[in-house]
Amino acid sequence: MKKLLPTATAGSLPKPSWLAEPETLWSPWKLQGEELVEGIQDALRLSLFDQDQAGIDIVSDGEQTRQHFVTTFIEHLSGVDFENRQTVKIRNRYDASVPTVSGAVTREKPVFVEDAKFLRQQTKKPIKWALPGPMTMIDTLYDDHYKSREKLAWEFAGILNQEAKELEAVGIDIIQFDEPAFNVFFDEVNDWGIATLERAIEGLKCETAVHICYGYGIKANIDWKNGLGSEWRQYEEIFPKLQKSAIDMVSLECQHSRVPMDLIELIRGKKVMVGAIDVATSTVETPDEVADVLRKALKFVDADKLCPATNCGMAPLSRETARGKLRALCAGADIVRKELA
Repeated sequence: MKKLLPTATAGSLPKPSWLAEPETLWSPWKLQGEELVEGIQDALRLSLFDQDQAGIDIVSDGEQTRQHFVTTFIEHLSGVDFENRQTVKIRNRYDASVPTVSGAVTREKPVFVEDAKFLRQQTKKPIKWALPGPMTMIDTLYDDHYKSREKLAWEFAGILNQEAKELEAVGIDIIQFDEPAFNVFFDEVNDWGIATLERAIEGLKCETAVHICYGYGIKANIDWKNGLGSEWRQYEEIFPKLQKSAIDMVSLECQHSRVPMDLIELIRGKKVMVGAIDVATSTVETPDEVADVLRKALKFVDADKLCPATNCGMAPLSRETARGKLRALCAGADIVRKELA
């Protein structure tokens, strides 16, 4: 996109109350069958309207198409048993009941392609579509078949590549892979995590992004963050190798985080989605607060490669709060855009 400092969201937006329980992360659908299909399409229209009204330049589905940012994709794959669930620790942080990989994982048909095609018909703006990354997918399952995190990650990478190519074919401009696990399993990220991510983007001509945050504003994540000390230097472990990768854009968490801004220098040359909206609070940022984060980031990333965004998804927030945060993001970006001009 040619516009300077194009704004975007990192992930989810709140769902309307008739589709899922408001202000609840990963709430079950309230609709089924054809009603669910129609309900999701209506939610997509509303999500797009809210983004347009706020002034978001690179729009998304706001994850209206997903009940969960990982398992909704996995539900459509064979080889995963959702009836046989096991308890695992997600990203070494909290216990969760997850489905079991019981056989070879395969993708029998597209997962989000029809949704993406529908969204493409509703707007002429660039669209960014998010998929779960291979490492975060394996961290959300119990593997009783491959018995190897790496082997399963490579399998998922190939499946994600199939989906990504079909999303590109229906007009998606940026495909983002969500990899919060990259901020936890540093050795695995450098050994094979980035390589599996590159397998997922293999052959794509559209722009590609990886979103690496510190998670939604839930208690387990907040408690973890509180134990990370005065500086959060996790990005330092993976940015050098990520800088050399084929990925085009890196999305990171900056607003009200303890991430030293100079770490962005480690991915010099990449486009950077700078999180300037805190998703762990219902307090709406002022445009000046957003602008301050962007000014600090501009010391380490060229203006033509900076994309103001949210830290993470906003599904647990009220729709009014999310709208306010989107407006603040766009207003703050406009302040800095005018300064640069």
